[in-house]
Amino acid sequence: MIPVNVVFGPNWWFHHFGVSFQRPFYLDRDERIRSDVVMRKALHERFGLGGPDPRPRPIIGSRHIAGGFVAPALLGVPVRFSDDQAAWPVPQNLDRKDILCLRVPELRSTWPMDELLRQMDELEREFGYVTGDLNTGGLLNTALELRGQQFFLDLVEDAELADHLLGVVAATQRLVAECLKARTGTCAVATNRSILDVDPALYLGSNCAVPMISPALYERRVLPFEQRLAGWLQPYGIHHCGGNLHRYAAAYSRVEARFFDVGWGSDVARCSRDLAGAFLNLRLSPVRMLQCSADEVYADTHGLLRAAGRREKVGVCCINMDCDTPDENVRAMFRAARDFEAETS
Repeated sequence: MIPVNVVFGPNWWFHHFGVSFQRPFYLDRDERIRSDVVMRKALHERFGLGGPDPRPRPIIGSRHIAGGFVAPALLGVPVRFSDDQAAWPVPQNLDRKDILCLRVPELRSTWPMDELLRQMDELEREFGYVTGDLNTGGLLNTALELRGQQFFLDLVEDAELADHLLGVVAATQRLVAECLKARTGTCAVATNRSILDVDPALYLGSNCAVPMISPALYERRVLPFEQRLAGWLQPYGIHHCGGNLHRYAAAYSRVEARFFDVGWGSDVARCSRDLAGAFLNLRLSPVRMLQCSADEVYADTHGLLRAAGRREKVGVCCINMDCDTPDENVRAMFRAARDFEAETS
């Protein structure tokens, strides 16, 4: 069947099931394992997803929320935690000298990977294996968290700084991803669980901030580092949650990528044509999931699949849904995908 995936925002989990996203959710092994059981059980009882009686597992990073902080934290960005929001790296606006002094961290001695690696060792001794992974963020995302909005000017006016910072970020992401994959077999399910429908070993680069620069500037200044990451971390995919993936498709086609997140509002038919060999993960709007009727959500889902014009290498998801999102809207997504498959089989 056409795969459908759902990820609820932290306020949904906190409001409905009391899951808190303070520091222990991410960095206390026992709290992380307990929360994982609560979340898996809730998804089954509410929507029939997964199994009915989930057992504790040695999870190192949650598969049920979006958002990452590990890569910026490794490079010195402080992180804010709260009950009903995802961990939030606080942008630093570092000056030019501090940026040029940045170096790729040593994972075993740098927070938070020092804590997480020790926990992986403990979990492996106790359970015999470790599962789960961490969202490593994206090139431009992390550069902005370190340099702030000045980085947009750097991309045009200061090639030395921009290349140095993007190079450090890329190498840091590589280190974390390779470390995780060697221990758990995956490195990006925490970025988007939809990759499980393509290849669990796939790495997913988060390009949330790419729509803030032109396709030409992306191609000239950021693409070379994306290609470098893709060369290191095959199989590779690109997360583009902005509503304009079609404008970047020509540049993205130069990356050896097997998976693309297609942001709501993108020209899906054009993306399907220009990225014909890749899996397209069609993203519904969490705002419309919150505000629209189930019939409208059904039409949205069906319309995306119809625009893609394929039953192979395509899936649907909605990420970061609000606590007031009606359950019937979530079920409408699944129903629309099943109906589209039946209609086109």
